[in-house]
Amino acid sequence: MSEHTREFDRRPWGNYEVLDEGDLFKVKRIEVLPGKRLSYQKHAQRAEHWFVVAGQAKVTLDDRDIVVSAGEAIDIPIGAAHRVENEAAETLVFIEVQRGSYLGEDDIVRLQDDFGRAS
Repeated sequence: MSEHTREFDRRPWGNYEVLDEGDLFKVKRIEVLPGKRLSYQKHAQRAEHWFVVAGQAKVTLDDRDIVVSAGEAIDIPIGAAHRVENEAAETLVFIEVQRGSYLGEDDIVRLQDDFGRAS
């Protein structure tokens, strides 16, 4: 992927940028603003690996809360309900590596959402 074709998207909770992708993987840099959280969601066709590089993430994984600090990582299996939240005063930054047979943004079932996007 060249520098000029990177996908960047602003969301109500922050933003993400696609750093690299191939047939079976995608790598994103994700920023979550203070006090914001993503949808509680699951994916049918991909697993994710999150590595926190700045800040602290409150990860909800199948209704269990786990704190993931900078330098730590967590794996999200295919089909697991998950959410990341930033309860801190500074921006949370993490690297997401997706692996699976389909990596489209439409492989999301939103179970809960602060921005009215739940299924």
